[in-house]
This record gives sequence, C-alpha cells and structure tokens, in this order.
Amino acid sequence: MFSNIHSLVVAVATLLQYFSVMVLVLAVIGATAVFAAKGVKSHDWRDAFDQYRANLGRGILLGLELLVAADIIATVTEPLSFDRVGPLAAIVLIRTFLSFALETEIQGRWPWRRADADPGEAKR
Repeated sequence: MFSNIHSLVVAVATLLQYFSVMVLVLAVIGATAVFAAKGVKSHDWRDAFDQYRANLGRGILLGLELLVAADIIATVTEPLSFDRVGPLAAIVLIRTFLSFALETEIQGRWPWRRADADPGEAKR
C-alpha cells in the first residue's frame, strides 16, 4: 500500500515539474506574441516592451512557484537526511528568492509597500 502511495506522490511531483516547464515555455511564447502584436499595432515599442517584461515576469513567477510546489511534494518521498533534503532546501530557497525578486521587479515596489499603491491595485 505504501509503495503505491509513494509512486503516486512521485508521479504527481514529476507531472507538476513538467507542467511548470510547460507554463514557462508558454509564458515566453505568449508574452512574445503579445509584445510583437502590441508593438506592430501601436508602434509604441517602449510601452510594448514594458508590458512584455511584466508579462514575461509573471509567467516566470508562476512557473517558479509551481516548481517550488513540486519540490515540496517531492520532499515527502525522500528520507529525512541532510544529504537528501539539504540540496532540495537550497533549490527551494533560491527559487523563492527569485520569485521575490521577480515580484518586486514586476510591481516596481517592495511587497510590503503595496499599500502605497493605488487602492484597487493593492488588493491584488
């Protein structure tokens, strides 16, 4: 019974990793398509580029968060030793830092300064 659960958890973590990579690839393709369409339509490439960076950052942020979730799920299948969990913890820490940095870049302010934004935007 436990081997079936273990196999299921490994499969879920692996599927989530593949899904997160797919999200990253689709984010790049989608953001690039929107960038090109907006740039060609409006001829305002500067505004299109700013939106491109924001869209690309959001897609990368979503993909990283899914990868962190997959890593956490995969931790359940590993024996609790530093040799196994330590590198995984370091990867999760690095991905979390990258997510924080991307969120700050996209919003243009520190996450704890959201209240300084427009009232409608601070609730997002």
